[in-house]
Amino acid sequence: MPKSSRKLTIDKLGRLIYEIRGQRVMLDFDLAAIYGVTTKRLNEQVRRNRERFPMDFAFRLTTDEATNLRSQIATSSSHGGRRYLPWAFSEHGAIMAANVLNSPRAVQMSVFVVRAFLKMRSLLGDKRELAEKLASLEKELKKRLDVHEVVIVTILQRVMDIIDPPALPPSAKPRIGFQP
Repeated sequence: MPKSSRKLTIDKLGRLIYEIRGQRVMLDFDLAAIYGVTTKRLNEQVRRNRERFPMDFAFRLTTDEATNLRSQIATSSSHGGRRYLPWAFSEHGAIMAANVLNSPRAVQMSVFVVRAFLKMRSLLGDKRELAEKLASLEKELKKRLDVHEVVIVTILQRVMDIIDPPALPPSAKPRIGFQP
């Protein structure tokens, strides 16, 4: 592989971050490649140090999640002959994985991984803020539209009254003659 294609950027790393169960995570095989170890070695260290990986740091994907993810990232159904479902690591889980691997490359790359998560967070944060502003604007426009609609209906009613005035009620003249 040429050296230029091996160079990992934060943008390339950002493409390896997925949103699963409402969390931004990296998968074990991507994290292992970044840290310069095999997936087997990474998962072995996770098993040996399970107390360091609570559910919000790392979790195993369900069969449905793995299937959906394979279709999104266009990998083979077996992903290199895996027998087990992949692990997903949150930002904190990725840092903890670097700590339990304890290799110089893992420590160096963990900083890079954190920066990618931070960049992803800032990008998504901007979009959420924009979505909130748009929702607020939509609500304000609907309020104004409701007020304008009431005014327009009132004006139209008055115009219709001028064009076709309502019939005057018969005047109440006193009847002449015998009244019982």
